[in-house]
Amino acid sequence: MQTNVDYTSLVAVGDSFTEGMSDALPGGGYRGWADLLATRLAARSPGFRYANLAVRGKLIGQIVREQVPRAAAMGAEVITLVGGLNDALRPNCDLPRVTGLLEQAVEQLAPACRQLVLMRSPGRNGPVLERFRPRMEELFATVDALAARHGAAVVDLYGAPVLADPRMWDVDRLHLTAEGHRRVAEAVWQTLGLPAEDDWRAELPPAVPPRWTTRRSADLRFAREHLLPWIGRRLTGRSSGDGLPPKRPELLPYPPAPAPSAEH
Repeated sequence: MQTNVDYTSLVAVGDSFTEGMSDALPGGGYRGWADLLATRLAARSPGFRYANLAVRGKLIGQIVREQVPRAAAMGAEVITLVGGLNDALRPNCDLPRVTGLLEQAVEQLAPACRQLVLMRSPGRNGPVLERFRPRMEELFATVDALAARHGAAVVDLYGAPVLADPRMWDVDRLHLTAEGHRRVAEAVWQTLGLPAEDDWRAELPPAVPPRWTTRRSADLRFAREHLLPWIGRRLTGRSSGDGLPPKRPELLPYPPAPAPSAEH
């Protein structure tokens, strides 16, 4: 259902998915679906403000401890929360603890905003993530139950076959491409009741199957450059986001005002 409501502020909470990996910006850093959504909301609402507290690699316990209280205190109209999947992808995942922490986060955030948005994260097709699929689906069942209990909106990215297409995923096979992030932004936009720009669920044209040698070469590169380091971090308890700050830690006007030019 569409609405004429304009939202004046947005806070995004989560991990690398919400930080924007792997939608790389030319000058460094990442854009991602939350930035794209903020840009579109700002075009409808002068004085729009936006914060993005997400940091790559964060587990749900870290999100609850470091991001949730801060987001709840900001008084934003819309808060997005995506978390728990990094936990579900770890070898020794205590899923009841993860879902309990997710419930704690929702209980804090839902009363603190006008609209809380949760997501069933997209799941890429392929053998690496297939073993974790039951955990993912149990996590998403909790998301659905929490949304129903607390009046949150749910964006069902997991139920969109196009977002499982390998062409929507970066070479690390863990993060969406720029096109994937664009579609997520459109999905959240429509979930907020705003007029659709296009069909974010639309399938891609049929793919031309790559040659066997090309597939094997890509698999070897993926294992060497991405899979083995990822496994190493999981086994040692490290994260790619250790020590990194959020890219927009304060709820400030967006887009940012251009820096004044230097006088000559």
